[in-house]
Amino acid sequence: MDKRFWIAGVVASFLFFALGFLVHGVILTNDYMQLKSLFRPEEGMMTYMPVMIIAHIIMGFSFAWVYSRGVSGAAWTMQGLRFGIAAVLLITVPWYLIYFSIQPWPASTVAKQIVFDGISLIITALVVAFIYKPSESK
Repeated sequence: MDKRFWIAGVVASFLFFALGFLVHGVILTNDYMQLKSLFRPEEGMMTYMPVMIIAHIIMGFSFAWVYSRGVSGAAWTMQGLRFGIAAVLLITVPWYLIYFSIQPWPASTVAKQIVFDGISLIITALVVAFIYKPSESK
């Protein structure tokens, strides 16, 4: 685990947290307000904020680690895009489809979650790929 791993892990953790807030705390707020009964009260959520932070740190460093295992000679942009799409298809799409099948989520909300979290994952993958790009690459 070199310097790039630690930098990528920190940056990915931050991006997951920040983009997650943008998607779920801003963009989807109106959707979630219609489903209040499925969530903890805000005070209860804040009690678990340390758990949320730990989860984002775990995701960020795991994401950087998995990416680092598959770096090839391809252009970093293509590697990042490929990794991001693979992550979306492996994690985001099935995750929300499973939730949709067992919880009363509206299909429109699930579609927005998939699209916006998918975009967030791809952005994070591109940033991690940029951090891992070879220094002689332009």
